[in-house]
Amino acid sequence: MVIPKDVRKSLRLKPGQKLQVLPFNGRMELIPLESIEAARGFLRGIDTTVPRDAPSEGHGRATRDLDLR
Repeated sequence: MVIPKDVRKSLRLKPGQKLQVLPFNGRMELIPLESIEAARGFLRGIDTTVPRDAPSEGHGRATRDLDLR
């Protein structure tokens, strides 16, 4: 499949970049796939504190009874 140069440029597609093809309302949608390396740092600065529930009865019991000497 040939994607016109102006479309490739506007979508910043690179030679050899992979696309996911999905059927959608009787047509194809092409979704550019990013490499895992491109995702590095995209969550920088996110708040990682998560409210936790109180431990339930027996929670963590196996690690308390395990002797790791």
